Amino acid sequence: QVQPVESGGGSVQGGGSLRLSCSVSGIRSSRHCVGWFRQAPGKAREGVVSSWTGNGATDYADSVKGRFAISIDSARNTVYLEMNSLKPEDTGMYYCAARPSRLACPVSDNWYSSTWGQGTQVTVSS
Repeated sequence: QVQPVESGGGSVQGGGSLRLSCSVSGIRSSRHCVGWFRQAPGKAREGVVSSWTGNGATDYADSVKGRFAISIDSARNTVYLEMNSLKPEDTGMYYCAARPSRLACPVSDNWYSSTWGQGTQVTVSS
């Protein structure tokens, strides 16, 4: 199985941008669903966006549509999350997950069977 490793988190002011990266070795061996999730202090984990390597289909949470974009570079074994127009409510620990799948995976699916990264912190100030 792939082992996601996230990077790129940091602290920014509202309205700023960040790009998160997730290294996922072996993702070209078969079709995979990949996703980004986040968890703020004292809150449940929230799905941000998912994508499927089979055709690049995406599924975004309403709260990030038009601001965030996921992309997959299978040749480089890397998944990106471009985050623009950041808001304080975007603050949280961001996790990358991946699992093999013959079909696309909605971001609201149960992702617990996936392989997860260690997380990277994103903090957005007012």
